[in-house]
Amino acid sequence: MGVLTLKEYQKKRDFKLTPEPKKSKASKKYQNIFVIQKHDATNLHYDFRIEIGGVLVSWAVPKGPSTNPQEKRLAIRTENHPLEYVDFEGIIPEDQYGAGTVIVWDQGKYKNQRDIEMSKALAEGKIEIWLKGKKIQGGYNLIKTGKNKQGKEQWLLMKANDKKADARRNPTSTEQKSVKSNKTIKQIRQEYEQDSQKS
Repeated sequence: MGVLTLKEYQKKRDFKLTPEPKKSKASKKYQNIFVIQKHDATNLHYDFRIEIGGVLVSWAVPKGPSTNPQEKRLAIRTENHPLEYVDFEGIIPEDQYGAGTVIVWDQGKYKNQRDIEMSKALAEGKIEIWLKGKKIQGGYNLIKTGKNKQGKEQWLLMKANDKKADARRNPTSTEQKSVKSNKTIKQIRQEYEQDSQKS
């Protein structure tokens, strides 16, 4: 597997218009970090990102993560993102890729549960990690299943059957606020619109 780059990410964006970070700056604080961002774009979805090889390897998860081991959630691999994206929250302008509102729905550290390097697990299409987030904890597995009609990698995101599993919990429905700002998508959007009217 080659070096994980940000070429596709940077190619899709005009950084004079979008507030999204452009590059990754190596820092120990980003090692083994993960973030789940709630993203109200063309369709509401969750972006699941984990640090591998100095970038955030990313998947779009339409229904978001589940705490029920019986539920398999579709995860579409997207372009790698900069490490600084773990803290990105705000509005991506209408004329930009991924236009919409983003909040940091969950964030924390992860541990590799396999005996091989994460880059190799990614290339192999079988990732097993333990998440230590504020909303999501415990073992999660990402399994590559193939490619969709657009040529993007399709994976499944599944909760491992461990002590953190809870079939009764539905965090994507009950926990709407950002772990960074304690605001909802709607509140972030309203504040942006109010500021736009003032300027």
